[in-house]
Amino acid sequence: KQYLIIIVSAVLVNNYVLAKFLGICPFLGVSKKLDSAFGMSVAVTFVMALATAATWPIYTYLLVPNGLDYLQTIAFILIIAALVQFIEIVMKKYIPALHKALGIYLPLITTNCAVLGVTILNLDEGYNFLESMVNSIGSGLGFMLAMVIFSGVRSRVDAAAGSIPQGVSGHPDHTDGGCDLLCQLLWASAESLT
Repeated sequence: KQYLIIIVSAVLVNNYVLAKFLGICPFLGVSKKLDSAFGMSVAVTFVMALATAATWPIYTYLLVPNGLDYLQTIAFILIIAALVQFIEIVMKKYIPALHKALGIYLPLITTNCAVLGVTILNLDEGYNFLESMVNSIGSGLGFMLAMVIFSGVRSRVDAAAGSIPQGVSGHPDHTDGGCDLLCQLLWASAESLT
């Protein structure tokens, strides 16, 4: 029951993209197509699980007993970077189509703050190893949920792009003022909330 609570919380309540706004860079870059969004999500989930499996014991049995827990962030970043490089090499060899589709966003998993956030928050929450693994997999599934939902939304918006009026389409610097009005309305809305 406790593991179910952790996984549901990680996927829905404490979603790293939707609630904590972590992992936005690959989220925005790869969520245009469903297949690449799904592939990136699987890669992020895999990295989160591997990173947790590597960082939790290193922190618990190496850093803390030797009084080196202040090196946690640096050690975790190095571990995550090594794991991403390993995954990129394997993906390039065995799944070249996905490797090509993910492009530059695959190495960017190294700097994905959601991956680092999961590894650190597992320790901050006081999770044991198994709870940490469940949380990391749930967090990856939550990342996947957000990617798939927004991939669908973006594809529908792109499909409807032909029906957008001329004055509000294109780059904001090249419109007839429609975007300026929209930006002013958004700014006024944001100001009224504060």
